[in-house]
Amino acid sequence: MGFMWRAGRRGRWQILVLILCVNILDSAAGQARYSIPEEQAEGSFVGNIGRDLGLDVARLISGKARIITKGSRQYVDLNRDKGILVIKERVDREELCGQITPCSFSFEVIIENPIQLYRVTVEVVDINDNTPSFPKDEINLKIVENAASGTRFSLESAEDPDVGINNIQKYTLKPSDNFKLEVQTQPDGGHFIEMVMQNPLDREKEETHTLVLIASDGGAPHRSGTVRIHITVLDANDNAPVCGQPVYKADVKENSPEGTVVTTVSAHDADKGLYGEITFSIAHVAREAKQLFELNVNTGEIKVAGKLDFEKSKTYQLNVKASDHGGYTDTCKVIIQILDENDNVPTIQLMSFSNSLSEDSAPGTTVAVVNVDDADSDGNGVVKCSINSDVPFKIESSLTGYYTIVTESPLDRESITDYNITITVSDEGSPPLSSSKTINVKVSDVNDTPPRFEKPEYSKTVPENNSPGFSVFTLSASDADWGQNARVSYFLEEQQINGVAVSSFVSVNSENGVIHAVRSFDYEQIKWFEFNVTARDAGSPPLSSVATVRIMIQDQNDNAPQVLYPVQTGGSLVAEMVPRSADVGYLVTKVVAVDVDSGQNAWLSYKLQKATDRALFEVGLQNGEIRTIRQVTDKDAVKQRLTVVVEDNGQPSRSATVNVNVAVADSFPEVLSEFTDFTHDKEYNDNLTFYLVLALAVVSFLFITCLVVIISVKIYRWRQSRILYHSNLPVIPYYPPRYSDTLGTGTLQHVYNYEVCRTTDSRKSDCKFGTVGSQNVLIMDPSSTGTMQRIQSEKSILDEPDSPIEVRMDTGITWTLMALLENMLLFSNGRWIKWQVHAFILVFLAEATLSQIRYSIPEEMRKGSFVGNVAEDLGIDAKRMKSGGARIVNGDSSEYIRLDVDKGILVVGERIDRELLCAQTSPCSMSFEMIMVNPMQLHSIVVEVLDVNDNAPVFPEKEIHLEIIESAPPGTELIQESATDPDVGSNALHGYTLHPTTNFNIKIQSSPNGVKYVQLYLYNALDREKEEKLLLTLTAVDGGEPQRSGTLKIHITVLDANDNAPIFTQSIFKASVTENVPKGTLVTTLSATDADEGTYGRVTYHFNRMSSNVADIFSLDENTGELTVNGQIDYEQNKMFEIGVQAKDQGGHSASTKVIIEVNDVNDNAPIITVTSFSSPIAEDSSSGTTVAIINIKDIDSGKNGKIDCSINTKIPFTIHSSLKNYFTLLTDGVLDRERNPDYNITFTAVDEGNPPLSANKTITLRVSDVNDNAPVFEQSSYEANIIENNSPGFSVFSVKARDSDSGQNARVSFLLIDSQFNGNAISSYISVNAETGAIHAVRSFDYEQIKTLEIFIKAQDGGSPPLSSNATVKINIQDQNDNAPQVLYPVQTGGSLVAEMVPRSADVGYLVTKVVAVDVDSGQNAWLSYKLQKATDRALFEVGLQNGEIRTIRQVTDKDAVKQRLTVVVEDNGQPSRSATVNVNVAVADSFPEVLSEFTDFTHDKEYNDNLTFYLVLALAVVSFLFITCLVVIISVKIYRWRQSRILYHSNLPVIPYYPPRYSDTLGTGTLQHVYNYEVCRTTDSRKSDCKFGTVGSQNVLIMDPSSTGTMQRIQSEKSILDEPDSPIEVSSAI
Repeated sequence: MGFMWRAGRRGRWQILVLILCVNILDSAAGQARYSIPEEQAEGSFVGNIGRDLGLDVARLISGKARIITKGSRQYVDLNRDKGILVIKERVDREELCGQITPCSFSFEVIIENPIQLYRVTVEVVDINDNTPSFPKDEINLKIVENAASGTRFSLESAEDPDVGINNIQKYTLKPSDNFKLEVQTQPDGGHFIEMVMQNPLDREKEETHTLVLIASDGGAPHRSGTVRIHITVLDANDNAPVCGQPVYKADVKENSPEGTVVTTVSAHDADKGLYGEITFSIAHVAREAKQLFELNVNTGEIKVAGKLDFEKSKTYQLNVKASDHGGYTDTCKVIIQILDENDNVPTIQLMSFSNSLSEDSAPGTTVAVVNVDDADSDGNGVVKCSINSDVPFKIESSLTGYYTIVTESPLDRESITDYNITITVSDEGSPPLSSSKTINVKVSDVNDTPPRFEKPEYSKTVPENNSPGFSVFTLSASDADWGQNARVSYFLEEQQINGVAVSSFVSVNSENGVIHAVRSFDYEQIKWFEFNVTARDAGSPPLSSVATVRIMIQDQNDNAPQVLYPVQTGGSLVAEMVPRSADVGYLVTKVVAVDVDSGQNAWLSYKLQKATDRALFEVGLQNGEIRTIRQVTDKDAVKQRLTVVVEDNGQPSRSATVNVNVAVADSFPEVLSEFTDFTHDKEYNDNLTFYLVLALAVVSFLFITCLVVIISVKIYRWRQSRILYHSNLPVIPYYPPRYSDTLGTGTLQHVYNYEVCRTTDSRKSDCKFGTVGSQNVLIMDPSSTGTMQRIQSEKSILDEPDSPIEVRMDTGITWTLMALLENMLLFSNGRWIKWQVHAFILVFLAEATLSQIRYSIPEEMRKGSFVGNVAEDLGIDAKRMKSGGARIVNGDSSEYIRLDVDKGILVVGERIDRELLCAQTSPCSMSFEMIMVNPMQLHSIVVEVLDVNDNAPVFPEKEIHLEIIESAPPGTELIQESATDPDVGSNALHGYTLHPTTNFNIKIQSSPNGVKYVQLYLYNALDREKEEKLLLTLTAVDGGEPQRSGTLKIHITVLDANDNAPIFTQSIFKASVTENVPKGTLVTTLSATDADEGTYGRVTYHFNRMSSNVADIFSLDENTGELTVNGQIDYEQNKMFEIGVQAKDQGGHSASTKVIIEVNDVNDNAPIITVTSFSSPIAEDSSSGTTVAIINIKDIDSGKNGKIDCSINTKIPFTIHSSLKNYFTLLTDGVLDRERNPDYNITFTAVDEGNPPLSANKTITLRVSDVNDNAPVFEQSSYEANIIENNSPGFSVFSVKARDSDSGQNARVSFLLIDSQFNGNAISSYISVNAETGAIHAVRSFDYEQIKTLEIFIKAQDGGSPPLSSNATVKINIQDQNDNAPQVLYPVQTGGSLVAEMVPRSADVGYLVTKVVAVDVDSGQNAWLSYKLQKATDRALFEVGLQNGEIRTIRQVTDKDAVKQRLTVVVEDNGQPSRSATVNVNVAVADSFPEVLSEFTDFTHDKEYNDNLTFYLVLALAVVSFLFITCLVVIISVKIYRWRQSRILYHSNLPVIPYYPPRYSDTLGTGTLQHVYNYEVCRTTDSRKSDCKFGTVGSQNVLIMDPSSTGTMQRIQSEKSILDEPDSPIEVSSAI
């Protein structure tokens, strides 16, 4: 080898050219082969390569012999000094070749000068240095215990990297009690291992098994590997639950609380897991027992769930079923004995009771009759009865179980109004139980006490502005009487307050005494008033008392302050003027306000709410004075606006605001120029006008509507009086107070309705009587001559709906005797007297008799069927039964049996259902008593109801669904079921039958209480594969005639047991696949079937045994069994695959098969090009034939596919020659020139001879080294660039570029700024140059007005040694930018005057008004200015010169033109973007200054117009409002006048013609007026609402005449308010 070195300028040495001289003519080839054992130490001798190849040591050293390997690792090294090969790195045969045998590796020995290439092959011999190993240390298998013998389980084989005899030779399984091992050898030499079960498993005996699988090789020394196989035996449901005891017995006390534990049922199942979990259920139990006991399904604990009663049932039997989750069950019995206790207290039933007694009732009066009973028997059922001793009553025993309570001494209601009588009954049990019942007896009252107010005078404060109807306070009066006598009504006494009736101020609620304000009070009008209130009771005669009430009106803050000064007229914008010389504290003005309220509501405070300048003015808090708080200056604005808030001290406070305009100026003209905006006053006037118009329209509408309504009502009343009443006699139109208006449209009050209950079991009311509100009525005798009479009657009018006598019924007292009610009302001596007929039970113990009879009838008899002749059987005359009021009492049986008193027989009152009445109790009977009075006789009657076969047996459900596993053994019990038959005796349930009985049968059993139930059990074994579903029919029959039956459909689903293993459809699956097929290609589909279903019938597929790379190449879908390609298949690596596949179900069964896959070869391997040696760069003066590179080409295909031809690209000065097999040398073939081609891309192309042929390319890049012989060259000798002023520092101006034809460091160009001066400053303070890129940057911001051009010099220098350089000139021009806006010189914008210029009205077209003068400091077109008119008051009057800014008129000025003209002129330059300035020009079109002044100050005419309009609108609103109010006052005055006239006539002694106004009721029924009674009668016995309804007159007010009077009429006290009487004043009364 030769080397060429060139030193750089910085002392770095780089290798530039590597020349390999190969003498092709002297090259030779040879091959050697050696054999060594693996794992030899480094340096171990391999072979003498020099001797074997015939080479001496000197040749090896001179030829620089070396080893060339294909891979990255070199196992053998060459010792050139000795000519031998030695171990360089430890050789592991298994790592090098895997399972390939024989194992060898090859390399080449290359010798230079000349090149000689020798192939050396070293074979590695295996030693037994590896132990067999399994993929896992442990294997976990799960096998169901019912797996059949012969079931196979595939195991993964062990791996031993060694080969030959050192590989695995045998497998051993220990222990082998239940399993044996079968090993099969595969074609590839591997082993297929299966573990076969030879004895059945039993999980209950042994749940887990541990086996050891040993793999042994045949090497020396002997090596082996083990794996532990842990087998978990899965449970199969082969054991049924077993109850701990067949019969459980327990005792529990009756009335034990819910949750009391009775007993706990236990069961055991030898299975495990889900099959070993036991749940408990009650298989058969009566409905009553289900409600009384509950069973915990998980623990078997039985608890009390209801109330246990010894009297109902003394024992219960529960059948508890223990079930596992596989369909097996076991049943045990639980017998529960109920322990009796004295738990029934005596019961008290009130047979008859009068809850009210008159206080003058005589001793011995019967109050109540009670019946006492105790459900217990023997001593627990013997009872004693007594009452409390602190009452004037006593209790007497009449008949067995019956007691009578009578009065023992006189009663006094004033001392005791009612008595609580406690009836106590106790039994003789241990401990004794007792019960009590309290009845309340009220003592009726006589009216003797008037109502009493709490105090004689009342005082109450009411805030003003209250809402009408406001509740002021409540008066309360009490009456010591009771009932109607103590019912107090409140009335307002008539009196005047300030000439107005007190009823227009307040009203009193007659019911509760609440005083309401009728109107809203105003403290400013009335401060207090007082009136009298009368409290009257409802007794006969009524009593009353009077109280005085004073109402104090309390002032409220309901008026806002009113500002008196300054007046807000809007006539002047400037209210006050402040000279600019005003000092601190200068009084500007004073705000004056008042508040019409009083007290602290009228205290006013003043605050400054808003101000143009808050630092200039202040307002006095108490006096409202506005003063300055600092010195006025020239900077203060002329126009100042202050908003002052005037606020009172009320709660909540009210306020008013006032705006004060203040002008800070020394003269009026100065003020005038500022205050020109007065549009706000106009807006205020417009709003005021709108609201005045709206108010006028609303008031007018109300006035017109009121007139129309009044006229309509008058016309309507006139027409009614003309139609209904025609009389030529003069009649005084007297309307008697409280006279009945039958149409309901009169002035009288409404009626009262009273409810009277006429039956003992009525839900609401059986009879309703509507009555008038007074017991006195006006009667007109047709024979009389105009006088009034009053009729007296002593007959009840309950049955006379057409009678004129209207009776008021008292609902407060109701006397009840044996469910009978009678009221009698009498009239006597003008006073209303109420008589009540009381029925008493007269008990004569000496004559009382007691007897008992018994009858027997079948159930379901028709209504009215004969039961028995009770009169004949008891020896009683039918007349005696009728006169003694014989009736049936006690119990609910009265609805089934009815007594026909006329015939003296018992008949069926309602259809009797024995099952509904007694359920399963036998015999079934009902008891009741027949009672008669005068004397009292009590007879007990028992009616036994016989059963008929009217019910068929019924199962709780029509269908049930059961599940049972197919592996269940015969005898397995499933369910217990029973049917219910409400019938008893021979009609009850008799037996059961089952159809079909092929697989199932039944056992009929009886519980201790006699209930028959059936046990369903498995008779023959099941096979789900033959029959999956079964339908059984269970029939229950009774013993009646005709026989009845009921059926139950039992749907049985046979659950699958895992009793079938999967079976492959083929023992071996074969398939072929072409190498390099894409992923997802289907190879074959495996198929296995399992006769089971569900989870056990679901088959999944898994790889059983395979090498590690098979899982990367193939994929197996575990659900479908599809075997697909998952990786790259290479024929050269594997020509065939043998894969073990296992099919598993979900119960532990499995099956195995083999899949043999043959790989079809294709020409798919392209040649591989390897560069063995390569020299780059190469000097451009290298001679022809210089060796550049040596390459090796290999194709792993064989035959023609492995033969290779190599070439390179043309038109390059290189050539290629073949030296040895598969080795090629690249040589130079011409002169190299770096300036033309600095580098060459040489592409090697290798093509094989396959079909189709495959090729490979490899490109190498050869660089040619350079010499520095060229200086950098600028693209041009001088440059010129422009930069805009105001640039940012660091701004990139532009870039200069220079090129050097050299390469590398020689071509690296740097740019330098040549130092120079500009304007006395270094050029580097203006410009900088980037040395790397040549970019020129501005160091500062340039200003065109200061610098317009700049010239610099740039030097370009390369990185060679020595360096070469060149220079260039750069000229930079600064460009102007439009960065200055125009400046207006005239007119000056000082704001000192509103009128800048004046134009006479005689000015002609083109008249020069003024000229706008402006300048721009920019240059060029940025300084060109143009003038435009932006806004103008009248655009048709003025124009602006575009270039000169002159403002001229464009038409003749006329008198119509406004005096005040405002122009806005825009001055704009021509820059991009343009800049502008605006100026406002005020122009006055007038001939003199006074005319201008008058125009700028005259704006009062608008206000005068608005003031006139406001005045007329206010005047119109006042007139219309006055007319409206006057109309209302006149109407009210007329109404009051008419009412007062009626009062005068009513109290006069003059004879009065009894004029009866239309629609007023003549109560005798003999006149011409209509009646108003309506009747609705319901006479059914089972009415839930009302049996009788009487509609009454429309009012309870009637005209009365007192017989003791002398011709005058009196008015009785009303009991209801008549506020709704349109023709009478307000009258307040109380309603009951």
